[in-house]
Amino acid sequence: MTSAPTVLATITAIITASLLAASPAAAAPPENADPALAPWFQSLRQPETGMSCCDIADCRPTDYRTVGDSYEVWVDNKWLAVPPRRILQRADNPVGRAVVCWTPQRGIMCFVRGTEA
Repeated sequence: MTSAPTVLATITAIITASLLAASPAAAAPPENADPALAPWFQSLRQPETGMSCCDIADCRPTDYRTVGDSYEVWVDNKWLAVPPRRILQRADNPVGRAVVCWTPQRGIMCFVRGTEA
């Protein structure tokens, strides 16, 4: 007969392994990423939750355009509409270009307009 602690340990191990297998792997930072910008990327927070938008691995400089009174960003070889709740109202943007934080699983997490004219 198997003891209760052994059964509990087995169940815990199975649950932990399942969660780790279901978690997406960490993305690599963009090519030529400047590590000095990591704190700025890590400071980006989703307006409605305060949760981190991303880090340097999920965020990329991007092209964007205005369509009416909304924005679209160029991601994964297509234009995607930016949900208004994902637009960060920040004046500080050390990248200069627009930045989108995006993953295929979560979609657009944050968007910061560029400072370029």
